[in-house]
Amino acid sequence: MLTITSAAADQLKSFLTEQGTPDHALRVFVAPGGCSGLQYGMTIEESADEGDEIIEAGGVRLMVDTFSAMYLGGAEVDYVNSLMGGGFTVRNPNAVAGCACGHSFQTEEQEQTHHGCGCS
Repeated sequence: MLTITSAAADQLKSFLTEQGTPDHALRVFVAPGGCSGLQYGMTIEESADEGDEIIEAGGVRLMVDTFSAMYLGGAEVDYVNSLMGGGFTVRNPNAVAGCACGHSFQTEEQEQTHHGCGCS
């Protein structure tokens, strides 16, 4: 369902170790909002909620709730490092359009909700 690149897994392991929480997991979620209708979010959590899908890969755990799973099938979490800084990103084959900021997207089912990009 959701995968993680080795670069992202390595970064996540390093971050969790530095924070003293090596047994925690990365929750990847989708929420309504953003200029394209849906937006990605990520948090570090100690335990899963009922109904969460738990993915173990590269020595780390990812958690996805039921709502988010509808939009994240086949997606990949990656870590990119650029001149503007590094960070985790989601490559999602279900997204048919996105925002310049890369945090907001839309799927074919909700194309009518697109509001235009207000990101800078």
